[in-house]
Amino acid sequence: MEKELIIRCLRCGQKNRIDHTHIGDEPLCGTCGAHLDELILRCLACGTRNIVREDRLHDKPICGKCRVPLYQGYADDIGDRNFIEEIISFPGPVLMYCWAPCCSSIRTMIPILNELGRRYAGGVKIAKLNIYENPKIAEQYNITKTPTLLFYRNGCLVKRIEGYKRQDEIEDLLRHIIKENLKDSG
Repeated sequence: MEKELIIRCLRCGQKNRIDHTHIGDEPLCGTCGAHLDELILRCLACGTRNIVREDRLHDKPICGKCRVPLYQGYADDIGDRNFIEEIISFPGPVLMYCWAPCCSSIRTMIPILNELGRRYAGGVKIAKLNIYENPKIAEQYNITKTPTLLFYRNGCLVKRIEGYKRQDEIEDLLRHIIKENLKDSG
């Protein structure tokens, strides 16, 4: 029995049968000719629906309307050299996790941050900062205890939390910051 996948085209809605051996061959819709490996990513800043090919997700696509990054999907490493560009200049919400190699929470926090990066792809930048390798930022924000979570909105620090937090607690704070960001931009 031949195995086929049925993939619905995001542009026209047509169901397409694709042999499982050809799924990596960039299949096209039989009706409208659109690529079947495209995703629709809604910008969390302005709500615009953007079509992005799946293989381009890690190329940091941006919203066609407001130019905010659409997808992150993982926690970026931030340092003294790129802090202003990646955190302060970022047009939207940011969660920065400050850690130290001696901090035992890193084993539990990094998977949580990566999950949040995938869940809030494009709406929130998730970043991590090693305070021993980046003493300038650690001193600027008086970070002496790890883990420390810093929440930014449009380049401004809006919340600081020290100590380990559960994923649901972090998500509640992120949702609040996203709502405030939408109020500010709307």
